[in-house]
Amino acid sequence: MKIWVDADACPVIIKEILFKAAIRTQTTLTLVANQSIARPKSPFIHMLQVSSGFDVADDKIVAMVEAGDLVITSDIPLAAEVIEKGAKALSSRGELHTPDNIRARLNMRDFLDTMRASGEHTGGPPPLGQADKQAFANHLDRFITQAIKNNG
Repeated sequence: MKIWVDADACPVIIKEILFKAAIRTQTTLTLVANQSIARPKSPFIHMLQVSSGFDVADDKIVAMVEAGDLVITSDIPLAAEVIEKGAKALSSRGELHTPDNIRARLNMRDFLDTMRASGEHTGGPPPLGQADKQAFANHLDRFITQAIKNNG
């Protein structure tokens, strides 16, 4: 089991939680971004820099992810693609994307895109709060614990 991070838009506090978890549990973590991302020196934490361009990092993650891996992303289309490959997807707000909920989330995303394209101001997400960070950390811990139990 590996953790892949759509790192260009991942909040710093979430990366810090991920770094600590990867080191503590000796889980391979790969940041994928079109620029270098600061990270601690660890044999478990890697950086994969891709060229700039629309969905280049997403496409690289989809190409490399395997069933049972975890992808950290708030990109709903990317989450849908990795779920199709048998991986799990977790947003930086601690929302676990699943085969049961991803279609509804894709539909809502498309609806909001259509509204924005017509000039409607839909606003962005609220700032990342303590409850979001806690939900993320809890899901991450459960996922890693389960993966270790299944492979141990």
